[in-house]
Amino acid sequence: MTDGGAGRRRVRDLGLIVGALPTGPLNAITDVAGVRVGHRTVWRGESGAGGSDGEPGDGPVLRSGVTAVWPHPGDLFRERLYAATSTFNGYGEMTANLVIDEWGLLGSPIVLTDTTHIGLAYDATVRYLVERDSEMLDVDVVIPVVAETDDGFLSDNRAFGVTREDVWAALDDAATGPVQEGAVGAGTGTQLFDFKGGIGTASRLVEIGGSTFTVGVLLQTNYGTRHQLQVLGVPVGRLIDNLMPVRHHEGSCIGVVATDAPLHPGQLRRLARRVDVGLGRTGSVGNDGSGEIFIAFSTANRIPRTTPAAAHPIEVIVEGQFWTQGSPFDRLFEAVAEATEEAALNALFQADTVTGRDGHVLHGFPVERGLELIDGWRPRGR
Repeated sequence: MTDGGAGRRRVRDLGLIVGALPTGPLNAITDVAGVRVGHRTVWRGESGAGGSDGEPGDGPVLRSGVTAVWPHPGDLFRERLYAATSTFNGYGEMTANLVIDEWGLLGSPIVLTDTTHIGLAYDATVRYLVERDSEMLDVDVVIPVVAETDDGFLSDNRAFGVTREDVWAALDDAATGPVQEGAVGAGTGTQLFDFKGGIGTASRLVEIGGSTFTVGVLLQTNYGTRHQLQVLGVPVGRLIDNLMPVRHHEGSCIGVVATDAPLHPGQLRRLARRVDVGLGRTGSVGNDGSGEIFIAFSTANRIPRTTPAAAHPIEVIVEGQFWTQGSPFDRLFEAVAEATEEAALNALFQADTVTGRDGHVLHGFPVERGLELIDGWRPRGR
């Protein structure tokens, strides 16, 4: 995986083992076959203490960006996927959530950005899709998924610096393989427990009925206050009381869950809700001014817009199976919780210190100090 900064490593590479389930080869959402992720980082201007525009003549200070997730490599508009959303605390926005919860279908890429640019990103995504398929609007309207967190502590969003071309670049650059984490893309300007946060991802493998399924999670982290932070149950946030920003800036967390397990929308909603569990293990309580909004989709069934008959065959895991061995959904829930916890910690450990508007600083998590505290509290991974 790409390091978030010089010398920074993912938590598993540091010997911090989250949970008991095995990871996929990349330990990323892209372990789910066909899922692609792209970033566009918007970084302009040098920060100064004198004002939001930095030093005179420097122009606005921008620490923002876009992250795009393509759920499968085909025609998403015509070959939709089962999906569902869930909200832990609702002070935020994810477009298309009403449509997804009504129909249970996802027919667009998922675009993450900052709060100020959610409208621009929506418009840019529609234009991107329609310009590549001139017949799309003759078939139906296009309602893409665009979600946001507020990066205004570091980025001067009054400058409206994210452009349509930035959104298109994230969509164009999306790829399978390793996913860059930390202060990149939509995570460029975000915080995490009053440290620098950003993008994080992880995956888990689950055995059900003789088949192996993958669950992947990607987070845009921008949540939590320092005293809440826990790493593998250790109250690290209460033990590191310096490296604080000049003020706390409330944010949100957007979670994307992908799986190749054959699930219908009701089951996917249950998976999306388990992102709450993983965030809770890091210390989140869903703060009042934070928007924890999640989407889950399955790549197992592609649902066409037109079918020869009214009914279309699908495959799903049936509830109530394998009770003597435990419900298969218990393992899927566990996979989401574990991958979410690890994705959040990867975002924390991978993000370097960033200075933004007005001289505001979000410090990167002090890894060596954190490891010492964890080792002193109890053995790693226990």
